[in-house]
Amino acid sequence: MIEIKVPPVGESISEVTLVQWIKKDGEWVERDEIICELESEKATFELNAEKAGILHIVAQEGDTLNIDDVACKIDDEAARPEGAAAPAAPAQETSAAPAAQAAQPEKAAAPASAPVQSDVKATPVANAIMADKKVNPSTVTGSGTNGKILKHDVLSALENPGRTPGKPMFSREEKATKMSNLRKTVSRRLVEAKNTTAMLTTFNEVDMGPVMDIRKKYKDTFKEKHGINLGFMSFFTKACTIALQEWPAVNSYIDGENIISHEYCDISIAVSAPKGLVVPVIRNAESLSMAEIEGAVAGLAKKARDNKLTIDEMTGGTFTITNGGVFGSLMSTPIINIPQSAILGMHKIQDRAMVIDGKIEIRPMMYLALSYDHRIIDGRESVGFLVRVKELLEKPELLLFGKDPVQALLEL
Repeated sequence: MIEIKVPPVGESISEVTLVQWIKKDGEWVERDEIICELESEKATFELNAEKAGILHIVAQEGDTLNIDDVACKIDDEAARPEGAAAPAAPAQETSAAPAAQAAQPEKAAAPASAPVQSDVKATPVANAIMADKKVNPSTVTGSGTNGKILKHDVLSALENPGRTPGKPMFSREEKATKMSNLRKTVSRRLVEAKNTTAMLTTFNEVDMGPVMDIRKKYKDTFKEKHGINLGFMSFFTKACTIALQEWPAVNSYIDGENIISHEYCDISIAVSAPKGLVVPVIRNAESLSMAEIEGAVAGLAKKARDNKLTIDEMTGGTFTITNGGVFGSLMSTPIINIPQSAILGMHKIQDRAMVIDGKIEIRPMMYLALSYDHRIIDGRESVGFLVRVKELLEKPELLLFGKDPVQALLEL
């Protein structure tokens, strides 16, 4: 019998929460198989079986465990159950792969002749009413066997439009949910940022037309060449890295009585993950190409959604970019991601009437918000930084040299 303990996950982390057991108590597990999911204040990670055997769970889901606490035990001397398949040899897996691939077309072809069926089952009468009244089956809660939709279920949905399916009328129930370590850490850091910094926000707006024109013209070629979509984040990241090097105060932080200035740009990208807000970091973004930035953003965002980010990927960062526009936000004041000194907020692109050369034109505009620590960044630096970002986005060709190509040629 061996003990599986909580491993060290970081210098400053002393406890974790056991989120869920992937394998059940008394179940046979193979060596290196994932058996449970743990969550620290910074990241979610998995615990693997050190040997094959019968799993004996010690800690329960929701328990808070210290580093080196026993999470479970594995009886590695137990006999392999008859129902548990032995791990396949690599050679067998390799030889079996072509056969599996060859079988795929047959599997795909089988349903072709069969009629497409909805995942939601309903009686013929209920189907007829939904078709007649143009009711989406997903908005109707079935009360029949195995969730089958009956006639009165459809009639009830029609009588109470807009009501959440399955939710009782006039319900006043409350539910208490324990905060995760990640959510508690986010809460603590947000309050700390508000209480320990002299935070101020300055605003500007940018005409996104030039960037949108570039994306429209080159997005297909870009994806074909680099295998990644061309998004807005690479333009903003590139613009910020240029502006940060021109306004070093925005890329600095206070450490006691010293001001630490960074000669590099590690850009934190705020991502809304299933378990809370996380800010993975793009290292040395000033040295990356547009394609490399897009690849880094896509990779980190996927890891965030899958709860696969490591602590190293979320540690550090000299400046943060957050995009509330994806949720429809028109304007906001983002909170600084301490110990950093500034954060840029992107927002929704909205067509607005703008006066250009004395004429009114409809332009796709975006509000930008820069929240900054006034202890280290003065108004001149904050406004200058934001105006520079605006200039770089409205003239994307400047992103190549940081200045107009003709001025670069003339060394002006």
